[in-house]
Amino acid sequence: QVQLVESGGGSVQAGGSLRLSCAASGYTPSRRSMGWFRQAPGKEREGVAAIYTGGVSTYYADSVKGRFTISHDKAKNTVYLQMNSLKPEDPAMYYCAADATYCSGGVCLRTPAYFTYWGQGTQVTVSS
Repeated sequence: QVQLVESGGGSVQAGGSLRLSCAASGYTPSRRSMGWFRQAPGKEREGVAAIYTGGVSTYYADSVKGRFTISHDKAKNTVYLQMNSLKPEDPAMYYCAADATYCSGGVCLRTPAYFTYWGQGTQVTVSS
């Protein structure tokens, strides 16, 4: 059974940093993309970042470029999202997603249905 378990969320002041982790079990990505999405109350789920585990390609939403970094530790089967310079518009529930077969140009960030597996989410709060 595939499980994606997110951790690392919490409350931070604007300008601060958090690192989210997504540990996968029962699943080993092979030439698939994994990603992070977020959803704030009353808003649609938004793709934040994705990484192709078979290479070096990464994709980011314009709103987080230059501030967030996605990475994948193959040995630990874990995806990370380093979030720096957090802004008041970043608070949301952040979800890990896995097993997108196609993400060229970051298309998978605009199409959550491309991902097969989802975690339960971790909450990020930013205070000004």
